[in-house]
Amino acid sequence: MATFLYRIGRWAFRRRRLVGGLWLGVLILAVAAAALAPAGEEEDLSMPGTESQKAFDLLDERFPESNSQGAEARLVFRAPDGQRVTAQKNRAAVEDTLGSLDGSGQVASASDPYKSGAVSEDGTIAYSTITYTVDAVDLTEPTKSALESAASRARDAGLTVEIGGSALDSEEEPGGTTEIIGVAVAAVVLILALGSLVAAGLSLLTAVVGVAIAFGLVSALAVPLGLTSTVAILALMLGLAVGIDYALFITSRFRDECARGGDPQEAAGRAVGTAGSAVVFAGATVFIALVGLGVVGIPELTKMGLGGAGAVALAVLVALTLVPALFGFFGRRVLSRAVRRADRPGGEHAHQAPTVAAGRDGLGTRWARFVLRRPGAVLLTAVLGLGAVALPALSLELGLPGDESKSVETTQRRAYDLLSEGFGPGFNGPLTVVVDTSESKDARTATDLVARTVRGVEGVASVGDPTLSRTKDTAVLTAVPRTAPNSGETKELVQAIRDAVSGVEAGTGATVLVTGTTALNIDISEAMSDALLPYLTVVIGLAVLLLAVVFRSLLVPVKAALGFLLSVGAAFGVLVAVFQWGWAADLLGIEQTGPVMSLMPILIIGIVFGLAMDYEVFLLTRMREAYVHGASPGEAVVTGFRHSGRVVAAAAIIMISVFGGFVGMSSPTIQTMGVGLAAAVAFDAFVVRMAIAPAVLALLGHRAWWLPRILNRVLPNVDIEGEALSRHAPAPATGPGAAVPQFPAGRH
Repeated sequence: MATFLYRIGRWAFRRRRLVGGLWLGVLILAVAAAALAPAGEEEDLSMPGTESQKAFDLLDERFPESNSQGAEARLVFRAPDGQRVTAQKNRAAVEDTLGSLDGSGQVASASDPYKSGAVSEDGTIAYSTITYTVDAVDLTEPTKSALESAASRARDAGLTVEIGGSALDSEEEPGGTTEIIGVAVAAVVLILALGSLVAAGLSLLTAVVGVAIAFGLVSALAVPLGLTSTVAILALMLGLAVGIDYALFITSRFRDECARGGDPQEAAGRAVGTAGSAVVFAGATVFIALVGLGVVGIPELTKMGLGGAGAVALAVLVALTLVPALFGFFGRRVLSRAVRRADRPGGEHAHQAPTVAAGRDGLGTRWARFVLRRPGAVLLTAVLGLGAVALPALSLELGLPGDESKSVETTQRRAYDLLSEGFGPGFNGPLTVVVDTSESKDARTATDLVARTVRGVEGVASVGDPTLSRTKDTAVLTAVPRTAPNSGETKELVQAIRDAVSGVEAGTGATVLVTGTTALNIDISEAMSDALLPYLTVVIGLAVLLLAVVFRSLLVPVKAALGFLLSVGAAFGVLVAVFQWGWAADLLGIEQTGPVMSLMPILIIGIVFGLAMDYEVFLLTRMREAYVHGASPGEAVVTGFRHSGRVVAAAAIIMISVFGGFVGMSSPTIQTMGVGLAAAVAFDAFVVRMAIAPAVLALLGHRAWWLPRILNRVLPNVDIEGEALSRHAPAPATGPGAAVPQFPAGRH
């Protein structure tokens, strides 16, 4: 692999105008395709095979005139203080408001709260349910404007009016202030780490090119593939983070080769052959882990995984081709000013990396030697610290955010609160009980028995009258829980109802299904919990196998996998503390605490697995390179930190900044993702890879790099550290002192 990538790096350097032109053309085409494509649409979250989804499918079949998951709005009216909504003046205002919606495009019906009994017991709050003929994603702007105008009519009459439901749901758009701050922090870190505006700008430029292409492609394919705004934001988040990091790693290696006096073209080839090999492997692990999310069975999660994987693949391609092409344009200007000054005639030229030439140990070297002196104490402290942070994860509760998780400044959240106040907390999460009587001898008796059974379940506040299909073979009942949609009691209630109606099914031949948004969210959360352990097992197994191939070792992969578990556990602990317990929630702008979004744990595992392998590979590649070239295990650790410690630390800070920049968005999904990924990267990079890893290697010594002979023969040799390049004759040098030193004979 190293030799192949070495040739790609040299070719891209030589053909820099061609490579740059090709990427520019791809960028223009992607942006143009995104600009010309119709806007993407949000889709309802679904999970084929669950009881709730089967019920929705049955409703669509038996009630073709309605849309079981179609758009719905609730206009919630509150009378002025001391008045009732049933007063003549207020009633006239409500009826006038609803009358303005009759006959409006896409409106199927608007219920009259005074006829349907949708007035609170104290008479202060009432609501009307507006149903639409299309899904929320298909509502036009005039339809939404008509709804908002109707609410304004009632407000002008003195009523408090809020709008709930899915009708006003909108896509989350990237580009807020916090994202810009995150990118700005990344730019500052790049400048400090590389000491060169050119090098920092090169890394940012290539990352932006890759992200722009990925974002453009996701936007262009949004309609044909059903990609949502969350997919686009995840692609943006991941593409920007890994794009900067991958360019940084290759740029750093290029600078090392040039600082030794190497010809820039040869240095570009060697940088892509060595650091590029690590980039390919690291990118492949992220790609595989994200694509693997498809096995869970949730279409939205599959799309998120594929979108993120595509962005990572583009970042790898950009790093392997466009980065060395830009080296060809900028040459030694990528080096810091001090190194370029030393390269001039009469300057003090060093045939090695600047940190070594200076004769002073950097922070990374000093830290590595500290860990080598006290490996046991460092290991114990790090493990206990991460274990303590991970403790809250034992209380992890999964759920899906609704209007209750939105900002109190939104009309949806205020409508939610008004309905809870007037009709009870369970009113915002009604359950739909579907009774299929097509196989029942007496449909009416079966339906009545189901209604009585559901009313008798503890925790049910009320059960509405059944609605029959045209063919009279399906009945629908609405059951209102006493507890809020995301509460544990409601989850238990859904299971209790399903258990209770199972006896009715056996006695009548009817099929009874419990569904509704609340039940669907519960089913998805349970499916996520069930899939978490198998997916984690697959990911850990994959990590051990891939790292065994890369590092020709058994114990190093096991250490890496256990460290990955620690960092993920600590990240889950942070999510529980912030989003369930409310720690620092105000600081992060989180309005409402509750269960952690059910998609997050498995999504974070997939992403963090790849990112953890990034740092493992980039740090340990230099250690193994030194070890196979004759260094002792301890000195190999020091060498790895000397050459890669600072770069890995900078890369981690950049990634944390990018992920943290998305915490300021209003979407609970993106907020949870930003906090979880930023925390996981911080723990993995600075605790697991920079404390636990060197401590374990110090304790293991030569055994860390041991591999049984049979595995040594069976496992392929991918040469990620570039041993084969030691046999490559370098291209003729042109600069002073440009000879590239040959590597000593390797240890096998």
